[in-house]
Amino acid sequence: MAAGDRPLSAHAFPDPDRGWKLGLGLGAAALLWLFLGTAFAALLASGAGETSRFAALLGDPYLRGVAVFTLEQAALSALLSVAGALPLALALHRTRFFGRRAVLRLFLLPQALPVLVGALGILAVWGRGGIVSEALAALGLPRLDIYGLSGILLAHVFFNLPLATRMIFASLDAVPAESWRLAGQLGMPPGAVFRLVEWPAARQALPGALSLAFAVCVTSFTLVLVLGGGPGATTLEVEIYQSLRADFDPNRAVALSLAQVLLAAVFAGAAARLGGRIDAGFALGRPVRRFDRRGAGAHAFDTVVLTFGLGFVASPFAAILVRGLRADLGRLLGEAGVLRAILTSSLVAFAAAVLGLLVALALLLGEEAVSRRGRRGGALLLAASGQLVLVVPPLVIGAGWFLALRGWTDAFAFGPILVVATNAVMTLPFTLRILGPPLREALQRHERLAAHLALRGWTRFRHVELPALGRPLGLAFALALALSLGDLGVAALFGDQDFTTLPFLLLQRMGSYRTSDAAGLALILGALSLLLVLGAEGLFARRRGSDTDAD
Repeated sequence: MAAGDRPLSAHAFPDPDRGWKLGLGLGAAALLWLFLGTAFAALLASGAGETSRFAALLGDPYLRGVAVFTLEQAALSALLSVAGALPLALALHRTRFFGRRAVLRLFLLPQALPVLVGALGILAVWGRGGIVSEALAALGLPRLDIYGLSGILLAHVFFNLPLATRMIFASLDAVPAESWRLAGQLGMPPGAVFRLVEWPAARQALPGALSLAFAVCVTSFTLVLVLGGGPGATTLEVEIYQSLRADFDPNRAVALSLAQVLLAAVFAGAAARLGGRIDAGFALGRPVRRFDRRGAGAHAFDTVVLTFGLGFVASPFAAILVRGLRADLGRLLGEAGVLRAILTSSLVAFAAAVLGLLVALALLLGEEAVSRRGRRGGALLLAASGQLVLVVPPLVIGAGWFLALRGWTDAFAFGPILVVATNAVMTLPFTLRILGPPLREALQRHERLAAHLALRGWTRFRHVELPALGRPLGLAFALALALSLGDLGVAALFGDQDFTTLPFLLLQRMGSYRTSDAAGLALILGALSLLLVLGAEGLFARRRGSDTDAD
């Protein structure tokens, strides 16, 4: 669903704005289907010319192995992330300590950190020249080699474990205060509290956390490109990129793209049924008082879990900071190419975030207008339009448009437009799930009053929808901006000397073994992205406090 929930139910009150809302929603859906459909049609058309070779590519054992590895690493990454998040969320919820809210903020940061920067942080801690390997070498033990499946899993867990932890933590926060009070009054032991209170709450978040982590990992590109370590550990998206940029084998890219679309379509359906509200993963939580008693042993176990979890999440950030500060940041910021890349990335990210939010709002308003008339099929169509990128991933979109354009023009000339459009589409599953639930709640709460006051048009939107969407819009915009700013996939496909984003420039410096420059650029890129989300959430926290005071 567009917001991860049921479509809006039919309402008893007529909506005077139904016409323009429906027009916006259908227009946005048509543009999405046209943009993604053109890319998919280009893939089919490119493969139709050489049917025999295309069939041979689909039957290639190596390609089947790549598809199996794509699923294997995604499944293992999701399971490991959620398996680690469950005890960490429980320990975080049970334990009261100074800086607890700061830890929750830290667990938000990996979602805002560019994937390429995160990969460098993982290497700085766990790679052959990293902190852990240096410590092992000092003890006379062999260094770690994380290239391959182990490195991919490690990096995916770094990005997905914090969000899964916050989603489970939010479910525990939703437990009624009476349940904790009753557990304390009855003197329940820790095992009974877990079985009767904690586990029923936590398991509600597990399907959504698993499906979200799997959906992210099955389309993984940057982490596998950097940490894969060769043909034995590669995914379909990396092979698509290599086929177009390195080998220039369009037919191979078509076969890989269709296989990726098929896999994504199968699992997007399951994720849509399992996925819940991911906006809970971005909340700091409300103060919840627990009355259950825990012994010294249980408290010690929670402390150990928190220590390891916090160290695992915080260490790559610390490594990025330390190594980045060792670089010549003054020289880097004085380079015309670096400044141009920063400006390009900022413009692309801002344009993609604004476009993505406008499309998301149009889809949600259109879904509301259709649902008010009880047209479930129309609501499902609009909801599915926002999730199309889960079926046709960004790199597949880029490959399709590359093949569509190369026959009659210079595909690279359209690179900036395609990167902006693709990044905007890429953010939709996140922005829709953040904006959808508060919009539904506002409409259900204020519908009767708005009808009695005959509110319509901009006046209704300003007094009904917009107040409910104020903070979620800021959060969705910050997240979309951070995702677009750090995206490498399509930017790497269309990047050249005239169109270089900061992540693409960072990849080039890594490829030319300019490690000091790469560390400095990683710090610059990471700082830009993190400041956006932290600033947005700080604003939300202040707004939440002022709203509470007003109430």
